[in-house]
Amino acid sequence: MPFSPWRTIALAAAIVNLGLPPACLFASDPRAALEAKEEQTIKQAAAIVAPSLVRIETVGGLDRVGQVLTATGPTTGVIVSPDGYIISSAFNFASRPASILVTLSDGRRLPAAQVATDRLKMLTLLKVEAENLPIPSAAPAASFHVGQWAIALGKTLDETPSVSVGIVSALNRIWGKAIQTDAKISPVNYGGALVDIEGRVLGVLVPLSPQTSGEVAGVEWYDSGIGFAIPMVDVNATLERLKSGKDLVGGLMGITTKGQDIYEGQPTIDRVRYGSPAQQAGLKEGDVIIELDGRPVKRQAQIKHALGNRYSGETVSVKVKRGKEELTRELTLVDKLVPYESAFLGVLPVRDGVGKAEPGVGVRFVIPDSPAAIAGLDRGQRITKFNGTEVSSGGALLDLVSRIRPTERARLTVQDGGSQREVELTLGHLPSSVPLDLRPSPIVPREKDLADKELKTGRFTDKMPAHEHEFWAYVPEDYNPEFKYALLVWLHPGGDTMEAFLLKAWQSLCDERGIILVAPKAGQIAGWIPDEAEFVKDTVEKFFEKYSIDRARVVVHGYGGSGAFSYQMAFKYRQLFRGIATVAAPLVVPPPDNEPDFRVQFYLLSGDNDPVHRAVEMSARALSEFKYPVIHTTIPGAGHKYPTGSALSEIAVWIDALDRI
Repeated sequence: MPFSPWRTIALAAAIVNLGLPPACLFASDPRAALEAKEEQTIKQAAAIVAPSLVRIETVGGLDRVGQVLTATGPTTGVIVSPDGYIISSAFNFASRPASILVTLSDGRRLPAAQVATDRLKMLTLLKVEAENLPIPSAAPAASFHVGQWAIALGKTLDETPSVSVGIVSALNRIWGKAIQTDAKISPVNYGGALVDIEGRVLGVLVPLSPQTSGEVAGVEWYDSGIGFAIPMVDVNATLERLKSGKDLVGGLMGITTKGQDIYEGQPTIDRVRYGSPAQQAGLKEGDVIIELDGRPVKRQAQIKHALGNRYSGETVSVKVKRGKEELTRELTLVDKLVPYESAFLGVLPVRDGVGKAEPGVGVRFVIPDSPAAIAGLDRGQRITKFNGTEVSSGGALLDLVSRIRPTERARLTVQDGGSQREVELTLGHLPSSVPLDLRPSPIVPREKDLADKELKTGRFTDKMPAHEHEFWAYVPEDYNPEFKYALLVWLHPGGDTMEAFLLKAWQSLCDERGIILVAPKAGQIAGWIPDEAEFVKDTVEKFFEKYSIDRARVVVHGYGGSGAFSYQMAFKYRQLFRGIATVAAPLVVPPPDNEPDFRVQFYLLSGDNDPVHRAVEMSARALSEFKYPVIHTTIPGAGHKYPTGSALSEIAVWIDALDRI
């Protein structure tokens, strides 16, 4: 560690606090003396906590969760109660082990039982049959400050703890839940202790991510200089609740807010989820949140911070401004919301760039047996109002329809030539079949050369500047930037990019249906790894920049072994993908909740002789329970193979119809 005046002052203060003699600061070689005392101080802090650290070994269970390999070697836990309770990172048990063994500092090796998990902070409480165990002192929250020394301790292979030294680099991270440190944090010390220079436990080390949640969220950051610890004072505050054997879950209010920038603008409620605490408390769309639990709120991020540390069952006070009136409501947070489900009208809109601009939304196609078909709507008509609100685009109409639940009534104003009429209908559920008689949307022929002379069409290969990976793509030769194209992102299975086969299978469908095919290549032909998700995302965004893409019809497509990575991509980057099409690929992790801000539809295909067919069927049912729009197509007599012919044409029609309303 380099010598600096700051470190001299910090260490001198630490030495005084520990009661160590400061004479070393005035020795003939102050740097050498200080470094010796530095080592002594760190060792002493680690020694104070060491008796309360345990080694944890798991036996059996899953090899991986999603694309993440689970911990197989020993990990760490911290004793939190003299009668045998131990806290550790939930990641250490993501594999669902058959048994857990704990080695205490005195050498005893005991079986442990899982008691409960805090799913908000990703901690698991264990219990061993032992008494009079040593517990560490918790550093008070008032002592936390950015820049203080932080020592990460693990108990894996040696009798003495492993030690990594850094500083506290930030407080209240991950929406108020965690301390951030630059000490090395990885699976070997997940569940271990982050200790201050006085030998008090600042927190318990866990992987976390600000964007995602779950047992493996944040694991990709190990040894990156970004590590997290749940404050020990917070662990102790929830300990009795965990001892009761009931998992703790983060609390939900049931709202979404307007705008994508969470750091700018007063938060205005965009949607209130059906059956949610917010709806039961009387909150409405358009309400402006100005206070939470008496604290002023000026940005969306402050809502996430206020609720990020709150559990289901806890009560929150919300003050909103509605017009000129200010209202205060009390609501009790819940662990689950009623699954979101959009209503269904049953039309496909005329797309931007097709035909001349006219008022309202042109009807390109009416889906058979849909509410629109039953009400007599027809191709060529225009919807100008929905429930009295004027609509000027397919996106605007979709937004209005998506705010209504299935089976509710709606009123449309429909223009047919020179006449206009009012139509009342009952909205339905999104269908579980593909409208196979849907004709391709007409693509206006390109009348002149492309303005961008370097824009590639046809089949080509390229490389992303910031990555070492290649991708290949097919853009229809008659590409017209005035037309909005679908984007199909092919993720090849391990062992074979299937490039020639895919191009032959999809080329005519791409030309006919207006689809651009892009196929990123994994760094190793054996298959995809989680770190390559960023490369795939960047490739997709490059096509957004270069080509005219319909954001409502961006699909990630996987087959067999690449299916798990396809689901991972779609769930991680929900702002990018609106469709997930997989062949012979069941879900391997539960999907996130269906949310109105992320309209995602699924197409699952499998042969009834495929060994994974049953698992794919179960995946389709699970998605339906989450109220996702899902279509499962079975190919009679087919085994584990990629489809051709009519089966592939059906996927192309499904992609063409993703903008259905």
